[in-house]
Amino acid sequence: MKVADAVPEFADAFDFEEFNRMQREALPVLVDSDHNVVASAPTASGKTALAELAICKTLSEGGTALFIAPMRALTNEKESEWERFEDLGYSVYVVTGERDLNPRRARHADVLVMTPEKVDSATRKHGSRRYDFVTDVDCSIIDEVHLLDSERRGGVLEVTVSRLRRLCDPRFVALSATMPNVGDVADWLDAPPEATFAFGDDYRPVDLQTGVKTYTHGENSFADKYRRLYRALDLAEPHVREDGQALVFVASRQDAVSAAAKTRDELAERDVPVGSRGDYDFHQAAEELGDDDLRKAVLDGVAFHHAGLSKADRDRVESWFREGKIAILFSTSTLAWGVNLPARCVIVRDTKYHDPLEGEVDISPLDLLQMLGRAGRPGYDDVGYGWVVCDRSDADRYRRLLREGTEIESHLAADLDAHLNAEIAMGTVDDLDDVLSWLETTYYYVRASSEPAAYDFDGLRDRVRGTLESLVDRGFVAMGEDLAIDPTPLGRLASKYYLRLSTAAAFHDLAERDRIDADAVLETVAAAAEFDSVSARQSEADAVDAVLGSEASKPPRGGGEAADTDHLDDGGRKVLAILRASTSDSVPADLRSDAWIIRRNALRLLAALREFLDRFAGPRAANLARRLEARIEHGVSRDAVSLTAVDGVGAGRASTLATGGHSRPADLVAAGADELTAAGLSEGVAERIVDAAADLPDVSVSWADLPDAVAAGDSEMCEVRVRNDGGGARVGVRVTVNGVEMHEKTAYLSDVTTVPVGVFGADADELDFRVEVSFPELPIRPFVDGQTVRVV
Repeated sequence: MKVADAVPEFADAFDFEEFNRMQREALPVLVDSDHNVVASAPTASGKTALAELAICKTLSEGGTALFIAPMRALTNEKESEWERFEDLGYSVYVVTGERDLNPRRARHADVLVMTPEKVDSATRKHGSRRYDFVTDVDCSIIDEVHLLDSERRGGVLEVTVSRLRRLCDPRFVALSATMPNVGDVADWLDAPPEATFAFGDDYRPVDLQTGVKTYTHGENSFADKYRRLYRALDLAEPHVREDGQALVFVASRQDAVSAAAKTRDELAERDVPVGSRGDYDFHQAAEELGDDDLRKAVLDGVAFHHAGLSKADRDRVESWFREGKIAILFSTSTLAWGVNLPARCVIVRDTKYHDPLEGEVDISPLDLLQMLGRAGRPGYDDVGYGWVVCDRSDADRYRRLLREGTEIESHLAADLDAHLNAEIAMGTVDDLDDVLSWLETTYYYVRASSEPAAYDFDGLRDRVRGTLESLVDRGFVAMGEDLAIDPTPLGRLASKYYLRLSTAAAFHDLAERDRIDADAVLETVAAAAEFDSVSARQSEADAVDAVLGSEASKPPRGGGEAADTDHLDDGGRKVLAILRASTSDSVPADLRSDAWIIRRNALRLLAALREFLDRFAGPRAANLARRLEARIEHGVSRDAVSLTAVDGVGAGRASTLATGGHSRPADLVAAGADELTAAGLSEGVAERIVDAAADLPDVSVSWADLPDAVAAGDSEMCEVRVRNDGGGARVGVRVTVNGVEMHEKTAYLSDVTTVPVGVFGADADELDFRVEVSFPELPIRPFVDGQTVRVV
């Protein structure tokens, strides 16, 4: 069947002229019906075309299609691939991070591309003008729906799809690698039998032979990597000698680079004929690579591929591998899920990997089967070969996986309380009956119906009722006498920021303390449940101790209790050490490998904690969290942190300006562009920075209404004027006298606000008044001014 005959309007949207057998069988139901569709098919059999057919039908009817991609790296890939739709006059928009979102573009897009996590976030905020576009989706394509079986991400995909069904009920087209229980997914999505496809291995373009090869695990993990590498090369060598290619999956980017380097030497040692050093044109093209290690490797027929490479370098590697210039390619899992880059031989060298947040974990069965599915090049190979290299103790487990596959389970139960709280916070469920109705829309319910003994189906509703009661007891949900349920402020914030509920409770407890300091903020974040699985390797212990020091040597907190991290386990201490060191950009070398991901997650938690503190403790505490957030993000001192609020001022520039005596945005405005130019900035940069600083608050206090003295026993009510000559901002204004709080208010300060001040002739000789203006949403240090009134 020719593409031009089947979908003439969209023939140019496909990069081939004829549909294959699998695509032909699914096409009628995709194009000529409105049924929800579930299709499982072997890797590399052409499932993407099914997604594109569903998009074509949606666009032809004037609707909006949502493509849910399993990984962020693949969203950008789809944006590039689907320029073909752009050429036909349709708009494709990838929805990425919060800061980068363009709501107008999203609202007018014909094809939206998002990850499950981003769809979850958007649907949680669907009532806002910024995210209302997500309720206008007419067709939702779930790519790699077997992601449901992921322990960490499956629950997110599950509740997101259920939520979409309640919000806008789009057509669903779910695509998957081969899975034994495709019928369960079809039941969940209400796909009828005629729209449920289970394409078997006979639909693979190339036959696949798989197997397990073992090695003996030793005491030295570094040496183990080389044992596995040599085992992998033994498997790849026969194919490479016959002009075949090998794709070897490894655990990390660093492993990909180091394995490629070692393989170059090993191939030379074995006298394997690979490489293109005599190819002048290829030699010249290789010089354009941005990565030095990659440039050295490709000429010897070896390369690596990971998300840390530039897109240009990745594109070149993929092109050269397809052309056969690269014989052995080492890659992380990104290639398994995304780019269709088959090889005659695929080897999974590493079945375990280090996750900064989880410690050492096993590769998921889904990832492993996805990787092996890349074996076999259509048009070149009659058979593809896939091998798993593992320790002898794991061999039977992997042999069973290859023989039987893996059923798609639900992992919603692991975080049922957080997911249920989110639904209540959004208002999609209002009472107990709604909660039970929501349960029936989940894959969890369908899978429990299918496997009642394994899931204790008879006790399912009681389990959900118990979860609801727990939410009420813990303060996340309020329940009325009529069983109506409403979210509390605590529940709303937990949902808004994707928090584990124990973390949200700890943030609330911190906000209830009488005294909140920087140590308490960082220790609360380090102890968050989101970091529960962080492990500290033996080699990191000295670095952690060097940052935190011995607890006995630490100074007391502001004259109060001594700093104490005894409640933190080794993983929590590691997180705390990274956060403390990050505030001065001094993370020890031994901690840097995990620092980036830990810091990124900590910044998300700090943003959440800031709002908890703002809501439950007040603007002063929120500002403290905001400044710590900025210091960790930029690695700057207390003196320089306020300057990071200015657009165009990064860490280096903030530190330089602070050293020159400019510690607040208002200082930059007062200095003017000429003085900043004299300090070393270019004229254009100086002018832009001054303009940006002028958009931030510039606060002063007028005490004109206060007397110089008050008679003992007398009293007088006065007003203090707080003036802002810069950009407006929400502020907290606090007035104290002799250290005792007299008045506090929160306001949006655009020009002038007044606060009442009582002047009482007390027993003291002097009344020391202080006005503190804090900025809960900006990393600017509080502005403090004082005035003394004598008691005569």
